[in-house]
Amino acid sequence: MNPFAGKLAGKVALVAGGTRGAGRGIAVELGAAGATVYVTGRTTRAQRSDYNRPETIEETAELVTAAGGQGIAVQVDHLVPEQVEALVQRIEREQGRLDILVNDIWGAEHITEWNVSVWQHSLEKGLRILDLGVRTHLITNHFALPLLIKQPGGLVVEVTDGTEEYNRDEYRLNLFYDLAKNSLNRAAWVLAQELKPHGCTAVSLTPGWMRSEMMLELFAVTEDNWRKAGEQEPHFLISETPRYTGRAIAALASDPEVSRWNGQSLSSGELAEVYGFTDIDGSRPIFMKYYREVIKPGKPADAERYR
Repeated sequence: MNPFAGKLAGKVALVAGGTRGAGRGIAVELGAAGATVYVTGRTTRAQRSDYNRPETIEETAELVTAAGGQGIAVQVDHLVPEQVEALVQRIEREQGRLDILVNDIWGAEHITEWNVSVWQHSLEKGLRILDLGVRTHLITNHFALPLLIKQPGGLVVEVTDGTEEYNRDEYRLNLFYDLAKNSLNRAAWVLAQELKPHGCTAVSLTPGWMRSEMMLELFAVTEDNWRKAGEQEPHFLISETPRYTGRAIAALASDPEVSRWNGQSLSSGELAEVYGFTDIDGSRPIFMKYYREVIKPGKPADAERYR
């Protein structure tokens, strides 16, 4: 049974970048908690983005509704201010409020050049990474936050890769990617200062090693047999579903004392320890702890002790 069922009834959420991966898992879990969820992205059944993936925003919205909420798909390119402004105007017109904003826009894996110096990385692709990973979030916050702060209790979640602590001491594989993912942790801290006078909360949140559609394809497994990937990469057994991140956000959004987290950099596994939720298989993977204690020191894989 979902521990947050019904706890977000009457709440309105926007999951910006909800086509696939973490965004889809987040949208579904907010729906399972009873929320009305606007799901945005560029890929629809009629048109694919340059990402050229099969997942669509309509599919995500249908999964939200099937989970118990109301899913509403809206095609939006979050790099186009006019489209984002129109989206927020629609939410205000249809719902009169916005309680939860999840900034999960990304979509730059296919243009990222891994383990190359800034002078070797394509400049065009590098600047595009910053556009997709940072500029989209800034545009969305600019237009959405005036609606969110109309009533106290609003929550903003900046979804990134790596906590502030983790990213501080890790080289994130190239300068453009590193800047994009570190920027969102800082953005959440800054937003926390700006939202606090309005009684609202901002945090950044990272999944652990997430079994997104692309990650499952990379290891040539499905969600039904994902453990087979441990034969190729034993540490993969610490991985989690996108729904785990969704439950982390549902937990935050359901917490009447969520302001205690204001400005903090959080992870799905560490929040699971606090709130007591599990992944959909009933386990509770804690990737950040596993990384600190097993991966970083170079110890043999030992994922089961951290699930």
